[in-house]
Amino acid sequence: MQIHNLSESEDTRVMEEAFRLNNSNINIGHAGTAMRFLTAYLSVCPGEWILTGSERMKNRPIAKLVDALRQIGANIEYSEKTGYPPLKIKGGQLKGGEVEIDGSISSQYISALLMIAPVLPQGLKVKLNNEIISSSYIRLTLGLMKKCGIESNWTGNQINIPHQQFVPADLTVEADWSAASYWYEVVALSKNAEIHIEGLQEDSLQGDSAIWPLFETLGVSTEFKEGGATLSKTTTTATSIEYNFIDIPDMVQTFAVTLSLLGIPFAFTGAQSLRIKETDRITALQNELGKMGVNLHYKDAGILSWKGAEALRLNHVPIFRTYEDHRMALSLAPICLRTGEVIIENPDVVVKSYPSFWGEMKKLGFGVIPAK
Repeated sequence: MQIHNLSESEDTRVMEEAFRLNNSNINIGHAGTAMRFLTAYLSVCPGEWILTGSERMKNRPIAKLVDALRQIGANIEYSEKTGYPPLKIKGGQLKGGEVEIDGSISSQYISALLMIAPVLPQGLKVKLNNEIISSSYIRLTLGLMKKCGIESNWTGNQINIPHQQFVPADLTVEADWSAASYWYEVVALSKNAEIHIEGLQEDSLQGDSAIWPLFETLGVSTEFKEGGATLSKTTTTATSIEYNFIDIPDMVQTFAVTLSLLGIPFAFTGAQSLRIKETDRITALQNELGKMGVNLHYKDAGILSWKGAEALRLNHVPIFRTYEDHRMALSLAPICLRTGEVIIENPDVVVKSYPSFWGEMKKLGFGVIPAK
């Protein structure tokens, strides 16, 4: 089996190293995806494991996934604070069967269970309680598993995966639609621009591909060609935007920044999971966009909105914090198109998902200068 076009991101590197290391103590740093997936994976791997991460990771909840794995016999203990990493895992054979998990917290908890389901003697029936968020990422998991021979059935709030064998298959990783969103933002905020992105597919498994029709109304046309897509500046037609991001929460920052800079009022629903990402992304957006006069409102039901009435402060050089969150740096950088310059603190956070971002900004003519 060969995987082509594998990402060079920190998340990918961390996962690769975890699989290669002959070490029972695994430190995944800031990589939340690795924490969730490895928690399930190590539960079916014979041996005793310590799974830990950065200080921020030690404050990101994991209890819902641990509780679900315990339902099917996993032996997992908390080494420090109950409900949070580090985890002490005694891996072994789990029988499988039925498991319930809250579908309103994180799709990665669900994907972690789905990926171990085929190797369990009884397979796995996963019942999803409450509203299901990020369902597009669950479908992405099932779609990739199907490419490796795994059959599944998702009916209502239950996903059934019987015991079966993974079939090795050569895979080519799609270009990342979430990474592409920042170039859509660049085009939307430019007076005139055209950018070609290799490997971007219209018929993508990724839920984040839903962004391109939205950006059409924000002045970005997408022409899909063989091998990729070309983004071109057109006319902005939207006067306000209402959208439910329940399936694509990672796109909230991109659109909040873009619409604010375009002066277009918005009301987003489905943003509740942003509280438990790499940082509290709701508070981070409120803090950083507030530096430009953008007064974001949030309601606990997952509603993020901006009335668009304020006069934006675009005549100064903003200094933006990133909160150890790659998507804060990535979404805030294009603001320089409207302010002439921005300063990004801790810009290296982009290595988590997009290590070549600053280099590609330079290629497009942006003056990316390391801070002193």
